[in-house]
Amino acid sequence: MKNRRKETWNFDNSYARLPEFFYTILRPTPVSDPGLVVFNDPLAAFLQTPRQVEVFSGNEVPHGAEPLAQAYAGHQFGHFTMLGDGRAHLLGEQISLSGERYDIQLKGSGRTPYSRGGDGRAALGPMLREYIVSEAMYHLGIPTTRSLAVVATGEVVRRERALAGAILTRVAKSHIRVGTFEYAFCFGTKDDVRTLADYTITRHFPSNAESEDEYLLLLREVVRRQAHLVARWQQVGFIHGVMNTDNMAISGETIDYGPCAFMDTYHPKTVFSSIDTYGRYAYDNQPGIAAWNLARFAETLLPLLHEDKREAIRLANKELEGFWEVYNTCWLTGMKAKLGLFENGVEGDAEATAEDGTEDDAEGGMDDGTEGGAENGAENGAVNRTEDKSLIRDLLQLMQRHQADYTNTFRSLTLNKFDDTAIFSQPDFLLWHKRWQSRLDEQERSKDECTALMKRHNPAIIPRNHRVEEALSAAENGDLTIVNRLLHALENPYGHTSEQEEFSELPAPTPHRYRTFCGT
Repeated sequence: MKNRRKETWNFDNSYARLPEFFYTILRPTPVSDPGLVVFNDPLAAFLQTPRQVEVFSGNEVPHGAEPLAQAYAGHQFGHFTMLGDGRAHLLGEQISLSGERYDIQLKGSGRTPYSRGGDGRAALGPMLREYIVSEAMYHLGIPTTRSLAVVATGEVVRRERALAGAILTRVAKSHIRVGTFEYAFCFGTKDDVRTLADYTITRHFPSNAESEDEYLLLLREVVRRQAHLVARWQQVGFIHGVMNTDNMAISGETIDYGPCAFMDTYHPKTVFSSIDTYGRYAYDNQPGIAAWNLARFAETLLPLLHEDKREAIRLANKELEGFWEVYNTCWLTGMKAKLGLFENGVEGDAEATAEDGTEDDAEGGMDDGTEGGAENGAENGAVNRTEDKSLIRDLLQLMQRHQADYTNTFRSLTLNKFDDTAIFSQPDFLLWHKRWQSRLDEQERSKDECTALMKRHNPAIIPRNHRVEEALSAAENGDLTIVNRLLHALENPYGHTSEQEEFSELPAPTPHRYRTFCGT
């Protein structure tokens, strides 16, 4: 193919050109016997990266790379602490064929000055978990870091027991976090915060660079992206597990797949993380925690927003208030689509709504094409939004009451196939179903159009916890066939094909609550 660059490393290292206050130059620690476990060929083709086990193991530094460990801080379960890449090395920034810039980071690649007593290594199971779940999120259409490779190190890491060591190669638009700004604010100077903010704007929001309000626009954009991201998490039943400020990426990508999982049985208080004793990061707390984290981000920008602190706080609070407007709009629009409800006559797309900002607010205002025009459309939109929100909330309450599976309930509604699951025979569900059908009939859309909309927003398959555990267990015993089958199935989550039926099956009943671990 003409103009196709040979697969090779094409590094730039803009982060390494920041003051060394923000990082430590450091090579990964070599391993004894590296072996490739899984490699992401489609992602490698997009990035134009070669398949080099020696690089993915940290044994070889590719030409043009400048390995470093990033410094940051963060609020962990509400408490501030100094952190940093304790077991990760940023090799550099790969420039793709299209000119886009992506961080290439090794995770589990050895001790750094930020290790805080850790061994700097990672185990095979957690690294494969991140690979599987991050790829699932990508195919679900949710902004996420991605995984390029997992390499076995040939060495043992010791946790509660001896485990096979591994290194993950993670790809991200950047690894700049809310915690990076907290580090600059708490341990640096105003100039350090400004340097980081200017770099972030240049890298992620270049159109704002010439604005007099560039730092206010930075806050606004980060708030908007996080509101959109968390709304998408909620729509698919994803629970991050540890929403510390160091795990909130400025780019708006999902980052750090430690104690994460997808809900089976719907309950808003669902927690999977073994260390989240009080449910701080439970499913229904995620939007509020995102808003809290963003407030910590806003605090770091106060010196840049205005010379008068009170005015800076006023400006920041105004932007933070926008989180809930964007989040609620995105959440409602996406949940309506899951029920086949079009947004005032057009397809309700949560991402498009978020991208467009909040001009079409929670009171409607879009012309739905009726004879009454915009004014009548806004009035009808407000009524429909109120009724639709009630319809959605009532369904969720039914799911909680009857302990229904989150994904499969929406899947059954989409396919109009109701098995012997308890919820579908209950009188309260039958009454709800009648209300829903009446609402669908109000739309000037065919049933086929409504079904197609639902299929685009309701996954037939998610990385079920028991499937992930089954795959990881087999991989730890040298069998990668289950991992590869699962990854293949997750490539088409909205396919609703017969081949996906087995992956929608629920786990066997157990008296034990499913728990996940940080994998450190």
